[in-house]
Amino acid sequence: MTIASATQQICFLVLSAAIALGAVGVVLLPNIVYSAFLLGGVFLSVAGLYLLLNASFVAAAQILVYVGAVNVLILFAIMLVNKKESLAAIEGLLVRRLLSAAVCGGLFLLLLRVAFITPWALPGPLPVGEEATVRIGEHFFSDYLLPFELASVLLLMAMIGAIVLARRDVFSTDVITGEPADQGLLEKTRTPLLIETPATETRP
Repeated sequence: MTIASATQQICFLVLSAAIALGAVGVVLLPNIVYSAFLLGGVFLSVAGLYLLLNASFVAAAQILVYVGAVNVLILFAIMLVNKKESLAAIEGLLVRRLLSAAVCGGLFLLLLRVAFITPWALPGPLPVGEEATVRIGEHFFSDYLLPFELASVLLLMAMIGAIVLARRDVFSTDVITGEPADQGLLEKTRTPLLIETPATETRP
């Protein structure tokens, strides 16, 4: 094994471990801010895997779209959301967690089965180099037009959701629960700096 192949193998293992641990942290951490930062780390690690595959354009698009747009939008929505709401107890939380764990475990086993039974063509096709961007554009607007448009709808839904979370305090009532909303983000009337006082009467 050469130094280059060993370095590539180590980078692949490190990035894969970062993706797996970061994804678990996003789901399990109770602090949503930490989960959002870990999500950004997962996106960056995926971009690193694209770089290992000589797909520099896809890696740059991953960073610009997911890290620079979606993840930052989520962080802004988290910072602007109302934190004064009291958390109510969720009925049947244990059952929901068990069902979620069963679904996630089933998907994980399905992915493992696909990974082991698929006859991967290794070491894979040769990189196309500078023509990669042209090839990607051709496939986007011919073979993969529908997934490309669905991805744009997904980004639009993420943007609308972040705006709704950030603007919930503007309404007099919460659009979800119907309870009176806190108007803390609205601009309050401020006391003027110069207060006009009535002129004092002059003594004779």
